[in-house]
Amino acid sequence: MNATRQSEMTLRWIIFLTLAVVGLFYVKWFPYYNRAFVAAENHSIGNSILMGTAAAPPAPSWDAAFSYALAYGKAIWQAMVLGLLLGSAIQALLPADWVARVLGKTGFGTVATAGILSVPSMMCTCCAAPVVVGLRERQASPGAAIAFWLGNTVLNPATLVFMGFVLGWNWTALRILLGVPMVFGLGYLVNLMVTPKEAAAAEARIAELTANSATSGSTGPNAFVRWIEIFVRMSVRLIPEYIILVLLLGAARAWLFPEIGPAVDNNIGWIVAFAVAGMLFVIPTAGEVPIVQAMLALGMGAGPAAALLLTLPPVSLPSLAMVSGSFRTQTLLTVAGGVVVFGIIAGLIAAGLKL
Repeated sequence: MNATRQSEMTLRWIIFLTLAVVGLFYVKWFPYYNRAFVAAENHSIGNSILMGTAAAPPAPSWDAAFSYALAYGKAIWQAMVLGLLLGSAIQALLPADWVARVLGKTGFGTVATAGILSVPSMMCTCCAAPVVVGLRERQASPGAAIAFWLGNTVLNPATLVFMGFVLGWNWTALRILLGVPMVFGLGYLVNLMVTPKEAAAAEARIAELTANSATSGSTGPNAFVRWIEIFVRMSVRLIPEYIILVLLLGAARAWLFPEIGPAVDNNIGWIVAFAVAGMLFVIPTAGEVPIVQAMLALGMGAGPAAALLLTLPPVSLPSLAMVSGSFRTQTLLTVAGGVVVFGIIAGLIAAGLKL
């Protein structure tokens, strides 16, 4: 690699790392640091985005759809822009074969690496989705990409701290106890599902990326043009479907959560129903904490509440749609089903321990 190209690549790395660190500090780290003191002092981080101060979600209507979409959008728009910038930057600024070399193998090592890398990111499932798309475009293994995706929400250290101050540290312990195997277990399971044909295709693509990385003579400005092009392309493809699904879920809140109160006890039927509803519904980062707090205050059983604690953050119908082009349908169904199973286990544990 000649000196000019080396300096260009160094500049790209500096820009990418600066974007990641400064962006996460502004959008996530600094606000959450301050919010932790609010949680410690008030034992609350705000009202439930699901139903506000009411005792139940609003009836399905256009107003319910738009009010939820507006509240959700105000909570996550900065992180969504950052996710799109990082997802496109992975493809335009980093060496073409770097992600494949670090996260491309289908063993447990890449799953562990991606899961650990997800911890400081702390994005909601939809905001992390563009980064996951970028990782898959650069041939991160399916399991590594899934571990990164799930780890953003389930292993979010800020959320775990909020949870301890607001709900109690026993709830944080439950989240960690099941969250770790969810992130790393489902990631490894997805890698085990890779077929020989898929592995061969991935190896061929990695070899192509490596060759392109070794021979590319592209200049800095061209890299930035590609960055803008990829950013626009990802935005046009991902944002419209995302908005539509958020509107639909906002309108359907009363159908997904038709009963909230003492009638929702620790019966296995309720635990399963809330585990499925939580997997489908979409919330901002740490949104599960005030939702569960409000539901427990209204007398709902610990079992269904714990099911929501494990299933609300990791995936949602909009985020599944956003990454659908990057994974096989069978893979996403396995992940969604796995999240529901972990939610049911959490519900049974919480009911048994009377949390």
